[in-house]
Amino acid sequence: MDIGVLVKASLDGNMIRADPDGRINIENTPLLISEYDRNAVVEAARIKSEVGGKIYVYTLLTWGPTKKKKKELENVVREALALGGDEAYAVVDDRVIPCDVTSTAYILSNLIKKFGNPELILAGEASMDMLSSQMPIRLARHLGYNVVTFARKIELSDNKIRVTRDLEDKLEVVETSLPAVISVTGEINRPKLPTLLQIRKAFAKPFKVVGLDELELEDTGRKISYSDLRLITITRKNVIIEADKLEDIADILIDKLIEEGVVRV
Repeated sequence: MDIGVLVKASLDGNMIRADPDGRINIENTPLLISEYDRNAVVEAARIKSEVGGKIYVYTLLTWGPTKKKKKELENVVREALALGGDEAYAVVDDRVIPCDVTSTAYILSNLIKKFGNPELILAGEASMDMLSSQMPIRLARHLGYNVVTFARKIELSDNKIRVTRDLEDKLEVVETSLPAVISVTGEINRPKLPTLLQIRKAFAKPFKVVGLDELELEDTGRKISYSDLRLITITRKNVIIEADKLEDIADILIDKLIEEGVVRV
């Protein structure tokens, strides 16, 4: 059974660059693979080991400038290939950069139909930069696939898929049939860093970059602007507690925490 995996080159939240006015400098903020997408690739590799088939990696560059970010996208794709993907397809086109989740889902659905068209597609529960959790649902709608979200366990039997969903207050077990799109949580597995041998092999695996024209798509007309993304600035109070004894410091600290509403008595 062929499996598709969605990966995203997301803004690295630990390496955010900002201009003096607080605006996020997207050009100088590096991209890396979304954490949950790593889980999705590893889960696809596990399923492949049980049922066979091929793993297709799909992505779309959503952040620019293209010339600079294209290399970072390639690094993300090569990591996904090192983790178990067999071949990869990426859409890179200035006409949709920056790209929102609505356009991304539409474009990726066409990419999937043209290359591989697997009957099972896995994705992370959310990208780590935008965190919308909309991609799997929107993609499934375009493809006409069933969809199950927030999976922490996936079991396959014949043409059925049994999924344990991780909800806020409980676990839910559901069944669906193929074709299907499933989003996975971070609890589904624990990805390990790819070995040097896996990384070297990844560079020998097929990786094709296409534009909208090759997908026979025109400009989606939904190019958006993230020009006013800003960092949230937190001003600390810098309260200094002084006393002769530790017991007195503890009492003052507790009073301050109660005053701020952090501790309730």
